[in-house]
Amino acid sequence: MSIKDKIIDFVMITLGTAVVAVAVFFFMVPSNVSVGSIAALAMIFARYVPLSIATLTFIMNVALLIFGFVFIGKEFGVKTVYTALLLPTIMGIFEVIFPNNQSLTNDQTLDVICYICVVSMGQSMLFVRNASSGGLDIVGKFMNKYLHMEIGKAVGLAGMVVALASILVADLKTVILSVLGTYFGGIILDHFIFGTTIKKRVCIISKKEKEILDFILHELHSGATKYHAYGTYSDTQHIEINTIVDKNEYLKLMNFITKVDPSAFVTVYAVNEMRYIPKEINEKKATP
Repeated sequence: MSIKDKIIDFVMITLGTAVVAVAVFFFMVPSNVSVGSIAALAMIFARYVPLSIATLTFIMNVALLIFGFVFIGKEFGVKTVYTALLLPTIMGIFEVIFPNNQSLTNDQTLDVICYICVVSMGQSMLFVRNASSGGLDIVGKFMNKYLHMEIGKAVGLAGMVVALASILVADLKTVILSVLGTYFGGIILDHFIFGTTIKKRVCIISKKEKEILDFILHELHSGATKYHAYGTYSDTQHIEINTIVDKNEYLKLMNFITKVDPSAFVTVYAVNEMRYIPKEINEKKATP
């Protein structure tokens, strides 16, 4: 990575962390809703400990980083350490600048909605740069390693525990908003990360193979792969066409297939990521 790329990486991670801090300080804290995160857990502890939310977040993030290095290993890197310490620092600055922080919407439900949208933007900026805000991500990695849970489910479970813990300091409405906010926050985060890049893998078996291939190549300006497939029921050979298209291309392709061959057999899969491994890398891996 060049120096320019490293600088851009640093700026984007800093900006993403700042967006997360804005979401926590200006929307989650005034709402008193504990949407699953370390900052939310700090809000709960702040009711019993005479320390600010920023200070408690800092202490817990440091403790979790130490815990992670001891039990998980050096899998976090500089980025996670940086964001885990930067987040409470920015929140501490906000506490000094805005000592009487009040709700911007004057509505608890709207605060939660705004928090979910804003924090998802910040977190997606971090994830794209292969970073995170630390906290519950470390808990998720621990559960993944020792309890053999999928890391996404592990982080979600940890967040849900924090949300349910708000029952110790809040009324039923706030607890429900905390749980719903944690659940829908994960869905919206997936949208921010994958929503604009998700593609469709379309597998087609049709008697109009040539027409469909011509449409893919010359109308959609996309590529395709052909496979020999055998139907086990009739023991006949078919040609299966595989192509990857975006949302707009997918609609055009399906409309064309419906017109040219309504009886075509089509299966569709969501594709979140595509990678091309250069030949020289494969050759290096194959070298003993």
